[in-house]
Amino acid sequence: MSMRAKQLAHRFTTQACLLLMSTLLAGCSGAQSVLAPAGPQAERISKIWWLFFYVSAAVLFLVLLFLLLAVHRGRVRREGSGDAPEVEEKPESAPDANLERRMTNTVTVATVITVITLIVLTIASFSIGRSLSSSMSNEDAVTIEVTGQQWWWQVRYMDADPSKIFYTANEIHVPVGQPVTLKLNSTDVIHSFWVPNLVGKKDLVPGHDATIWFQADRPGLFRGQCAEYCGLQHAHMAFWVVAESPEKYQAWVAQQRHPAQEPGADAERRGQQVFLSGPCIMCHTIQGTPAGATIGPNLTHIASRTTIAAATLPNTRGHLSGWVVDSQAIKPGNRMPPNSLNPDDLQALLDYLQSLK
Repeated sequence: MSMRAKQLAHRFTTQACLLLMSTLLAGCSGAQSVLAPAGPQAERISKIWWLFFYVSAAVLFLVLLFLLLAVHRGRVRREGSGDAPEVEEKPESAPDANLERRMTNTVTVATVITVITLIVLTIASFSIGRSLSSSMSNEDAVTIEVTGQQWWWQVRYMDADPSKIFYTANEIHVPVGQPVTLKLNSTDVIHSFWVPNLVGKKDLVPGHDATIWFQADRPGLFRGQCAEYCGLQHAHMAFWVVAESPEKYQAWVAQQRHPAQEPGADAERRGQQVFLSGPCIMCHTIQGTPAGATIGPNLTHIASRTTIAAATLPNTRGHLSGWVVDSQAIKPGNRMPPNSLNPDDLQALLDYLQSLK
């Protein structure tokens, strides 16, 4: 291979590596990223991630460096030998004492550095893990109970006054700068609660309650995901955490505690009757109406949510229509059956559901 061809090949390889690295790092930010922390828990996880990254990168660099040096020395040795005539092999001489000493020292130093590095990583990992698992005792903490189900999240906001407890689904609102205690449980299989920007993973094991805490230090929308395979629609079991100012949060809480508003227009009243006289009432709750089932998500304020079907679809009229009529075509295996409604009843039902803000 000519020198020019070698240079071109080296340049191409370098550019390809840089492109690959930039592509990988492009996914290291956004609404679901460990490397874009928005709270103290996620900040600790981010620090241990970067520590392991830098150590791993340094090890990789040193390994590649010594590999290239070995290849270069072998190439120089071969080029230096040229086409010299073969000579009769001589009996092996005694090993070079200086060379043996240098090799022994090199291996010893490398072993010591490796042991020290592993000890540092172990201590750092243990320290971070202990701080993450420590309980948060704060009288001002917001307490929220999250129940994982195939394949959606029930969210209950706790309060010392039972009349102030309310439910929502697949969307968790929290005040910025205030600790949040999450009580986690599952009703069917093992799930795992994970919001990379705010807190690490926590498994939800049926029959065993778990507790974690986190705090959002800045406003924003942060995507969460079930991180333990839980069945066919595991990938579509997501949710959103909405971190907002304390004032906006309190306004949202006050709205959620109110029962559903009474339908105003004729179409909304007809839609309410369709809901109460059809199969919907058998699975869902709408506070302020006879609908009180708990099999499916609470729909008291469904129109105030940004998504439906556990963050699978935007909460628009078209997507809501498709979900009501045949959710199995959108999210196969979920527990909501198809609903055969005539066009007029469907449109009235949509008018009613979209009025529940």
